[in-house]
Amino acid sequence: MAESSTAAAAARVPQALCASAALEEKGRAVLFDVLHYREPARAFALRFEGRVVAYLNRCAHVPTELDWQPGEFLDSGREFILCSIHGAAYEPRSGRCLAGPCGNGRLTVIEVEERDGAVWWLPTRDTRPAPGPTEVTPVQP
Repeated sequence: MAESSTAAAAARVPQALCASAALEEKGRAVLFDVLHYREPARAFALRFEGRVVAYLNRCAHVPTELDWQPGEFLDSGREFILCSIHGAAYEPRSGRCLAGPCGNGRLTVIEVEERDGAVWWLPTRDTRPAPGPTEVTPVQP
């Protein structure tokens, strides 16, 4: 039992993502690589209403990446995360589907914390750091 709790604690070690300044309010997201259920996947973090949120870059309707340009997830009014393929709209603070073919779905949350001028993400049993150097893409305007 102690071994599994040690593994669980190791899985929760915060992973450096980016400097806080890299995430402008309702701006471009920072993309990063993860393993979700042991499969390579992309995730993203963005700042919305002063808070950093992060999600797996996967529509709840069909597992396709959401961004319409690298790092661009918000609609033209900068109010909703919008799936570029299906038009599904998600509430940025919770990831809950508000409109479109995603029904009652929600985006997969990646827990983040912001401290000392940096943003960190917290792995879980299901979402872990990708092996090797993690590619973080702070998308330039």
